[in-house]
Amino acid sequence: MRIGKAYLASTAKEVWVPEAKTQQRRECFDAHRKATKRLNQIRARLRSYLSDNGVRLKKGTHLVQVGLVEEQIRSARDWSARQWQVIQILLEELRHANQQREQWRSLIAQEVLSDPDLLALVRLCGVREMVSFTLGAFIGDIGRFSHPKKLVKYAGLNPAFDDSGNSQWSGGIGGHGNQYLRCMLIEGAQAVLRCSSSPLAKWGKRLLARKGAINLVVCAMARKLAVAAWYLMMGRWTTLDEIDAALSLKVGKIVSQVGSAKLKTLAKTRKSFRQEIFQSLKIGKEYVLDPDKKFSPKLAPAPALTPAQEYGLR
Repeated sequence: MRIGKAYLASTAKEVWVPEAKTQQRRECFDAHRKATKRLNQIRARLRSYLSDNGVRLKKGTHLVQVGLVEEQIRSARDWSARQWQVIQILLEELRHANQQREQWRSLIAQEVLSDPDLLALVRLCGVREMVSFTLGAFIGDIGRFSHPKKLVKYAGLNPAFDDSGNSQWSGGIGGHGNQYLRCMLIEGAQAVLRCSSSPLAKWGKRLLARKGAINLVVCAMARKLAVAAWYLMMGRWTTLDEIDAALSLKVGKIVSQVGSAKLKTLAKTRKSFRQEIFQSLKIGKEYVLDPDKKFSPKLAPAPALTPAQEYGLR
């Protein structure tokens, strides 16, 4: 009854309902997450069965390379007919789960390369197709966040705070915000801190030397990534005059996720597809990369970022 009265009095909080495109992206993300979870479960079952029978594969062995792994397992010991049937069933399940995961990953890569808003996010250090797709799927309409701080709060990268009566409490970043968005931003920040020499990585390493807490530094870098993503999705970015080696390598890896079979159906070669993506990155929102190999006019880019807002941008 109280909810009904609040609705009739127009005092209820407005809830944003995702549009069709955002909902479809969330469904695709959820399907990829379930496929990855199933792949990890089957991999763990296979390793557990081998361990129970006294077989330990070499460190770094990729179980998804079924043909090579099958030979190693067969030569590891003398298997009975029933045991080998169990192993073959597990390997078949592993092959099928990996194939499903690759299909979902290919679909995600295609979506990122065909959408200029998602493709622009790839310019951020630590952001590839999965992080970019997750940002697009869970942020949706960036216009509903009038300030970067609101996006940071939505991702749960701001410290928790509670003020009740005469008591106040402040804590970490866990327990609030969108967990998938927060996790992907933290993964991107970890990648930047681990293997990058960008301005964001240098800032994070200086902060790590001063604070000495790796988790605190990674969360701070993830917060800066969220702020940079807000500016990019709002169209406030500088145009690219040339594609550097790091960004070219990143685009090449995303194209590899699309797969050669899909490139054949699009009637594109890997080289020509890369050139189209580079052109889209340089032009930005002024043109959209369409699946039918055409460029259609859209919005012109907004004013450029200030140097302080360029953290993480290549």
